[in-house]
Parts: sequence; C-alpha cells; structure tokens
Amino acid sequence: MIEVKNVVKEFDGFRALDGMTMTVPKGSVYGLVGPNGAGKSTIIRHLTGIYRQDSGEILIDGEPVFENPQVKGRMAYIPDDIFYFANASIREMAQFYRSVYPQFDMERFNKLADIFKLDPKRQMRRLSKGMQKQAAFWTAISLKPEILILDEPVDGLDPVMRRQIWSIIMSDVAENGTTVLVSSHNLRELEDVCDHVGIMNHGKVMIERSLEDLQENIVKIQLALPDGGSLPEGLDILHASSTGRIHSLIMRGSAAELEEKLSVANPLFIDAIPLTLEEIFIYELGGTDYEVKDIIL
Repeated sequence: MIEVKNVVKEFDGFRALDGMTMTVPKGSVYGLVGPNGAGKSTIIRHLTGIYRQDSGEILIDGEPVFENPQVKGRMAYIPDDIFYFANASIREMAQFYRSVYPQFDMERFNKLADIFKLDPKRQMRRLSKGMQKQAAFWTAISLKPEILILDEPVDGLDPVMRRQIWSIIMSDVAENGTTVLVSSHNLRELEDVCDHVGIMNHGKVMIERSLEDLQENIVKIQLALPDGGSLPEGLDILHASSTGRIHSLIMRGSAAELEEKLSVANPLFIDAIPLTLEEIFIYELGGTDYEVKDIIL
C-alpha cells in the first residue's frame, strides 16, 4: 500500500503540494488525474524518492521512501521523458538495471523481445521517442516490480503497442498483485484500466474513490417537462442546459434516486446517462469553469 499523509512541498515560496493525502491500495491500478500544474509530477517524484517532502509522510507498506534503497528497489518508474546513458544500447541499459535490481529477469527480457521487436543493440539516442518509450517499458517490466509508477506512460506509442503494453501490465496486476500508479491526461484510456481514481488540484487530492463509486455518484439526466412544468427544488445540479423542452442536467447522486426525485415533475420522458471519466473530471473540478468556451475572433 502507498500512503501519502499531509505532504507539503514548497519551491521558492510556491506550495506545489499543499497537505496532500492519498492512498493507493495494494494490487490496484490507481489513476492520478488533474489539470496542468496540479502537482502530479511533483508527488510522483516524492513517491520515487527523488524529492524529500518538507512535512508529512510518504510510506510504502509502512516504510518511508526517501533514502530507503530497499523500498525503492521494489518499484519501477517510467517518466514522461525517458532517461538513458548517452551512448548506451537497449541491452546495455538492461544490463545496468540488472546490476542495480537483483530481481531483474533476463529470461523475461529475452522473451519480451518478440513483443517489442526492437534491436537490443541499437543505441537509445538513435530511437524515436515512441521507440524509446517501448524500450523503457521493456526494461521496467523485466524488473518484475511490486510497484509500477507511470507518468504519461503511453504518450507517443501507436494504438497497437499501447494496447499490448496495457495487456502486459494488467496481466502482472492479476497474476502478481502489482500495484500501479499512473498519471495521464488520457482519461479515456485510464477509464479502461483503472479501478481507483484520485482527482488532484492545487497541490492536493480533492476526490479519491473507486472508479465505480465515482461513476455512480455523478450522473447526466436528460428529461422533457410538460408545458408549465418545473424542476423540483433541492437538487445538487452541477450544470444545466436545455434545448427546447429537453433539459440536460449534470447532478450528484445515483441514477435511481435522482429519477425518483425528478418524477414529481411528471416528466414526459427521463433518461440517466453515465458520465465518462473525462466528464466527471470536468464537472468535479468546477463545472462550467472547466468547459471549453466558444471564442469569437
């Protein structure tokens, strides 16, 4: 289990993390989402032991991460910008990881060559960004990490390779109980793989729930009211729009309870539509303040 407790981090007077608290259950796939500047990359650098917090605690299975080689040896980290030695080949990077991580599985590395189809003798710097990302996954997955931390993990990869990599990761989660924390702006993709979500803003996690709970507690309701009809009072409406008689409401609550409350208005029809993670993200962070605006030039 990953635990972040009331973590504060400041850079030159700017509070990048402001009392952040987060819990990643063991064996889960946790999606960390938020707008640019929310602090996602900052907390990831704390989780991987690169930064030390000003206050608060960052624990993995009850052990602090910073300057703790035993804890850091159980995790693999793939950043958005891949690190590699200037003239190293893929195989040389694999041999470096093998020297650092005793659990590095060279047999698995060799088997995965059929998946990634990269020449292990090629220098990393001569690969495209997408191929470098593939090589990073190739070596990281060969570590058989207990914890896998990913920052914009499949950016630059083609759709087939994205699906292949997620298939390998999800297989490790199912078979080995690997814990995965992934930060990404691709919310559609996270929706397919995550079972827990943390929505981050202004240096803290604002909402943290299982994806199922999150999707069950915010709903889009479409309904048509009879002539002279009006909506009942006391509804928690995040956003409302209408076209003619058709009202579209983004509301907090379960579909069943909201339909029951709206039934007193005698709607001509009513339909509950589940929101995507992207829509939940927009409305949980501020509704219309985060919508795309029409701009007249």
